[in-house]
Amino acid sequence: MLTFFIGSYTEYPIPGFGGIGHGIYTVQMNTETGKLTTVHTEKARNPSYMAISDDNRFLYCNTEIDEVENPKVRAYRINPDFSLEFLNEQAISGGYPCHIAFHENNVLVACYATGNVIQYPLDASGKLLVKAKQYHHKGSSINKGRQEAPHAHQVVIHPNKKDIYVCDLGIDMVKAYHLKEGELLPNAGKDCLVSKGGGPRHMVFSNDGIMAYVLNELTGAISVLLDKNGAFEEIKSYASLPNDFKKVPSASAIRLHPNGKYFYAANRTLEAITIFAIVGNTLQQIDYQYTKGKEVREFNITPEGRWLIACHQNSHDTVVYKIQEDGTLMETYRTKEILSPVCIVFQNQAHEE
Repeated sequence: MLTFFIGSYTEYPIPGFGGIGHGIYTVQMNTETGKLTTVHTEKARNPSYMAISDDNRFLYCNTEIDEVENPKVRAYRINPDFSLEFLNEQAISGGYPCHIAFHENNVLVACYATGNVIQYPLDASGKLLVKAKQYHHKGSSINKGRQEAPHAHQVVIHPNKKDIYVCDLGIDMVKAYHLKEGELLPNAGKDCLVSKGGGPRHMVFSNDGIMAYVLNELTGAISVLLDKNGAFEEIKSYASLPNDFKKVPSASAIRLHPNGKYFYAANRTLEAITIFAIVGNTLQQIDYQYTKGKEVREFNITPEGRWLIACHQNSHDTVVYKIQEDGTLMETYRTKEILSPVCIVFQNQAHEE
């Protein structure tokens, strides 16, 4: 069995956006059949993203709500049976916190509405301390409806375990940070611009950290970045949507297969995962896996690379695919038991039967 956590939207902060989930679901997967079983639930308001400490003892989540609703960052102990024990919470000084990362005994939070990133240190018991630092991004870009201001969308740690990057959809930039003597500081020399109007949402790194791949929400394009003299530069952009696609793009999530050979990108208005092969510095499209649900917001790949699990926010489908030798996907299980699922987090090592 593989045990992991799925976060959900539990309310609608604005009409048409949100969900009816129960909070954080502890889920077990039969690693022979792909069947999912919910074993615990933990109530929280819109726990839309989660992070697990490096030692797998603690889980952290944001509550994605408007700033006037007093969003929080929350800490939990992971019990031996994988239920969650609430430890404490701290206020988030920002609107719609949408992503969270664990790094060197800190939790880092990105706030979409207010375009800021916040550092919360942790004490020895895993509890959150009050915020230590925060930074507000500045600027705008060419999509006047979506890029009128900064919109920090993801905090991600480079494989070197030193560099920290924040995708900002509103300014078409990946902002760089690092920790110095435990303090989060900007590292402007490593900021990276992507193609105008793209709206960078999420990024992943190659296993050696030399390449990075940015998913642009507003165009569905994949920006391929190369480390040149210690800083990333965009070297090429690839479409993840079909040439005849006529709807408004709404790219949502990307993952790199653990073997480094395959790359996956989800698009909500297409309701599909686009599959690429990685060949040197290039991407070669292999297939579209249509997910047959509504609002494929997030997916993740199990640590050993055998399974891909996709979450549909609006139709409540959680779909399990077996990853084939050639990187394509074969559906093996589907459930509507988990309501409004929007993120998946695994422990920091593979767990197989």
